[in-house]
Amino acid sequence: MEVKDLKPQLVWECFDAITKVPRPSCHEEQIRAFLLDFAQKHSIAVRTDEVGNVVMTKPATPGHENAPTVILQAHMDMVAEKNNDVEHDFLKDPIETYIDGDWVKARGTTLGADNGIGMAAAMAVLIDNSLEHGPVECLFTINEEIGLEGAQNLGKDMITGSMLINLDSEDDGEIFVGCAGGIDTTAIFNYRRSMAPENFSYIKVSVSGLLGGHSGSDINLGRGNANKLVARFIWECSQKWPVEVCSFDGGNLRNAIPREAYAVFGVQSNHREELGKALERYADEIRNEYKGVEPSMDFRIEDVERPEYCIDSETSVALVRAIYSAPHGVFSMSRDIEGLVETSTNLAAVKMIEGDKIRITTSQRSSVESRKNDVAGQVEAHFQLSGAEVSHSDGYPGWAPNMESTIMKLSADAYEELFGVKPAIKAIHAGLECGLFLSKYPNLDMVSFGPTMTGVHSPDEKLNIPTVDKFWKHLCKVLEKVAAL
Repeated sequence: MEVKDLKPQLVWECFDAITKVPRPSCHEEQIRAFLLDFAQKHSIAVRTDEVGNVVMTKPATPGHENAPTVILQAHMDMVAEKNNDVEHDFLKDPIETYIDGDWVKARGTTLGADNGIGMAAAMAVLIDNSLEHGPVECLFTINEEIGLEGAQNLGKDMITGSMLINLDSEDDGEIFVGCAGGIDTTAIFNYRRSMAPENFSYIKVSVSGLLGGHSGSDINLGRGNANKLVARFIWECSQKWPVEVCSFDGGNLRNAIPREAYAVFGVQSNHREELGKALERYADEIRNEYKGVEPSMDFRIEDVERPEYCIDSETSVALVRAIYSAPHGVFSMSRDIEGLVETSTNLAAVKMIEGDKIRITTSQRSSVESRKNDVAGQVEAHFQLSGAEVSHSDGYPGWAPNMESTIMKLSADAYEELFGVKPAIKAIHAGLECGLFLSKYPNLDMVSFGPTMTGVHSPDEKLNIPTVDKFWKHLCKVLEKVAAL
């Protein structure tokens, strides 16, 4: 069976079509053209704004014209992550999907169910004439994964509805009514090139096979950070022998816990054998530390040719110390909602960039605005102590829960009527676009729900098939309930 043949077929057909369109963050041109073509093909009214957000509208079914207008919202872009041994061009190649039992997966890449399945559900609502609903607006935003650019710059009067259902959640049976705000902090190290010593042996040490995951929803799971594990090993070596660091590369995206990292560095040739034994001991220690958490962790060491240049000694020492000691993980838990992470930071990526610079990308989240700024300040101070130049993104606000929400109550009632259990009402540590919508439209009544996904923002991403059917039935039931208001 192919993905497009799963039930509910209309939703899966739309999702299957979406997976064939390249749509990494900051490159939504093809998926936008796909949406505009979809609207034309089905004679759906459509409009766009200057940054490329798309809104499609569907009139109410007869008799429900005066019901509140509901906005169904999803984002166009996907996280573009792949395993190192996989050949895939996210700007050209379709996602290779397959069915594995109750799950839809991708071969060696992210699946893009975040937020492709939300887009598919909205598209299915637009073309399913059997549904009962009031006026519907479907908002598809750009570049959610890197800075929430579409929501930040949403054009004036693009949406008119009073209720919004964000289709970007990942847990069946849970309705979200709040989320964390976030801000990115970037540190830049400027280095000088120094000649690589001739009496040194040079090796590439790498960490791979980590689970990674979403830096919001998975940050509390205690998973390994590949950048920190590589830096820790180099730091331990530097406490025994002189070390020359030549390059460092790890992680990719601000909102993904880094799964893979490597560094090239050298030690005096007479210490090469000892270094190999040190890595074996280190690997055993780390595997024990992450026992039951990182079952596929892999450490490798290989000899490499002597490079022409290394990072100057002063900067390389500062860089390794900064990465090794940088904060990463949960800072504090919510005092209001049991089990909810309040504040966290993710040491996301380390990259050598043009101009003899090294860029370190981090991401901070908190459901308390002052704490968000506090942890960003702590990260800034940490890297300033190491001599780096530090800057922050504009950030985005959190979404404070409204426990009197009408759409929340309707959504909860609909789920219980359909499936016989009360859904959990929650806030999420991950960032959603809802806080930005609320800042522009203060009277919006909002919820977020979706089917079950795991491993998002990593090549382990998978989408649970039975919960997609529940998600679709739930969405249709909520629209029916709003139509009756």
